[in-house]
Amino acid sequence: MDFSKVTGNLTALGYKVREFGTAEEAARWLDTEIDGCTVGLGGSETLHEMGLYGMLSTHNTVYSHHVIKDGMTADELRRAACRADIYLSSVNGLSEDGEIINIDGCGNRVSSVFYGPRKVFLVIGENKIAPDYSKALWRARNIAGPMNARRLGKKTPCAVKADRCYDCKSPDRICRELAVLWACPMGADISVILVHENLGY
Repeated sequence: MDFSKVTGNLTALGYKVREFGTAEEAARWLDTEIDGCTVGLGGSETLHEMGLYGMLSTHNTVYSHHVIKDGMTADELRRAACRADIYLSSVNGLSEDGEIINIDGCGNRVSSVFYGPRKVFLVIGENKIAPDYSKALWRARNIAGPMNARRLGKKTPCAVKADRCYDCKSPDRICRELAVLWACPMGADISVILVHENLGY
């Protein structure tokens, strides 16, 4: 995939953009960029596949609600991640025009991307990129949502086949907040890391 269009649009919208051929290259770069900090990780299969928790934990204090430690609860870890110096996440959809889409369950991930940590890195595999906003939103709802619901063992209609969103009313529903970044928030420092591989859902 040619990233030139989306890179140009993201840059024009105020983001810093870096491209990497592989997830391994991107992980190594992040490991050198982030040192001696508190780091929050959003719930992300992309970050998990890249092994970033283990890598960054060797020289940073890393908070992830998927790794329960030090007697902290998942909620306490989410809140600590929101207050960290650096926050890492992926996204559920990215349009070539530069619109960044995330759908969340608790809201910790989208709120941390919007405001709080002094620096945010968004790692995005080429499978997350769609031609326009409507297709990026469709992707977030009908690919990322069901696949994540299945991964988390949720009892939702979408998790059974992982085929599409059923707009359910299940108490296990993970799609509860929709967040769209039309441009980099005022005063924010957000780097978008584009990777020429399929990563996450």
